[in-house]
Amino acid sequence: MIEINLIPAVKQELIKVQRVRATVIAFSILIGLAAIAVVTLLAIYVFGVQTVRSVVADDAIKKGGQQLASVEDLSKTLTIQNQLTKLSTMHDEKKIDSRIFDVLLAIIPPVPNNIQISDLAVDSTAGTITMQGQAANSYAAAEVFRKTIEGAKVKYTSDAGDQAVALASNVSTGDTSYGEDSSGAKVLRFTLSFTYAKELFAPSSKNATVIIATQGNVTDSYLGVPKSIFVDRATDLKGTQ
Repeated sequence: MIEINLIPAVKQELIKVQRVRATVIAFSILIGLAAIAVVTLLAIYVFGVQTVRSVVADDAIKKGGQQLASVEDLSKTLTIQNQLTKLSTMHDEKKIDSRIFDVLLAIIPPVPNNIQISDLAVDSTAGTITMQGQAANSYAAAEVFRKTIEGAKVKYTSDAGDQAVALASNVSTGDTSYGEDSSGAKVLRFTLSFTYAKELFAPSSKNATVIIATQGNVTDSYLGVPKSIFVDRATDLKGTQ
């Protein structure tokens, strides 16, 4: 059997090209329609759904604002709640200043060098303790008092175990003068100050103890301080320069 191709080769190539072009155009139209559909959906979401959600959210905010505005003393309530959230932190950071009484029990020398305190100030910012006192045994008692403070230690328990640090540093005595106490007896008046160890009042220092070699230990378990160590400041001694 003999077949004769009556279509020239050039015509066949043209037909193939036309088919490819038609296929490409068809795919382009489909892709274009898909893109238009995606853009339309995005437009509906942005200008429709988002708008509705924004309106609903605004309405909820307005209602919530109205409910809060109707609460009596709202600002005071919020302030109190804010302070309550800080109570735990404040409690952990507070100083145990009551230990100063334990310090006094430890550092006051025994008779005849006993000291009476007329004024006591604890400066937690500067970390210093200043005492105004008087001694019947004159300069000898004041010197014993100073050396007792210099030799005192704070023993405590921390996460690292038992620790001990010097109670005081930069101990200084000044403003010394003679005066008369309430009974008319001649006494030496003085001012003594020192920088105390930060561990003394720190809440992290457990079982804090002030150790004095000549007087033993004074711990936080003591319930009070003898009233005899607190007196009125002695008056100026007349006729004394």
